Amino acid sequence: MSLPSDVLIIGGTGFVGRALLARLVARHGGGGISLTVPSRRPARHKALISLPTVQLVEADVHDEATLARLVAGCDAVVNLVGILHGSQAAFTRAHAELPRRIAAACRRAGVRRLLHVSALGVPDAGLEGPSRYLRSKVHGEVALRDAGLDLTILRPSVIFGAEDRFLNLFARLQAVFPVMPLGGSQARFQPVWVEDVAQAIALCLDDPSTIGATLELAGPRVYTLAELVRLAGRWSGHERAQLPLPDALARLQARALGLLPGEPLLSVDNLDSMRVPNVASGAHPGLASLGIVPTPMEAVAPAWLARRSPEARLDRLRSLARRD
Repeated sequence: MSLPSDVLIIGGTGFVGRALLARLVARHGGGGISLTVPSRRPARHKALISLPTVQLVEADVHDEATLARLVAGCDAVVNLVGILHGSQAAFTRAHAELPRRIAAACRRAGVRRLLHVSALGVPDAGLEGPSRYLRSKVHGEVALRDAGLDLTILRPSVIFGAEDRFLNLFARLQAVFPVMPLGGSQARFQPVWVEDVAQAIALCLDDPSTIGATLELAGPRVYTLAELVRLAGRWSGHERAQLPLPDALARLQARALGLLPGEPLLSVDNLDSMRVPNVASGAHPGLASLGIVPTPMEAVAPAWLARRSPEARLDRLRSLARRD
């Protein structure tokens, strides 16, 4: 099997997508591979245009005719689309219907190779799960497996990085609030660095031996949510006292947050998802099977979170004052 030279990356403008594009461009020396990235609002992602061999196109991947045109002529498709918040219809559309449409488009176009990024906590069998998020992820995986393509599924734990909405969110909240009320404080995660995830996807894309595999992408250590919040506060210079909430109060808090405008900080469905440990089960190969040594969070996160500290902000103000 020849290596893919024309790859469609759906969801390529997102957090993981940007890391993957940079990785693929660097891996192929700016040539030898063509990367197509669809977006409904390409003007928001102009920085991607500067990457060699990346073509940013305006497109709605949920439209079947548009998706068919994008898939035609590709050697491989990578699906990175995922949401954490939304209605049942939104989860179904993003996690179940879109994978089904991608698989159908691939079959019609004769495109065999497909990589799909799912999530840790998705069960291997059955369609049960405690949350709409996990149930929709299961439906998406089943649809892809039933399509008979050369499929690789990657299931990452929560992904951290300089542009994440996880550690950065907890650091930002602790810069504002004197106490952190925390639902699901004992939920367990095994955070994985975005660069390790991007490297894993890139390696799988070039490695036919990963066809048919499900890989669990996780970091070297398991943390509770309370520990992660504490570390985000400590590294950003705003560590606050925590107030663990019992389940009833946590669900009440989540419902209240869901009434606020914009994307909620926490939803009831998030709490339901956290009932399933977001850690590697050991039932599937992990990063080590690709020759990747997982990066400890402590090795990289303090550097960017420190930029949020009061001392760092004061240094920036002093630097601006000196320029004036």
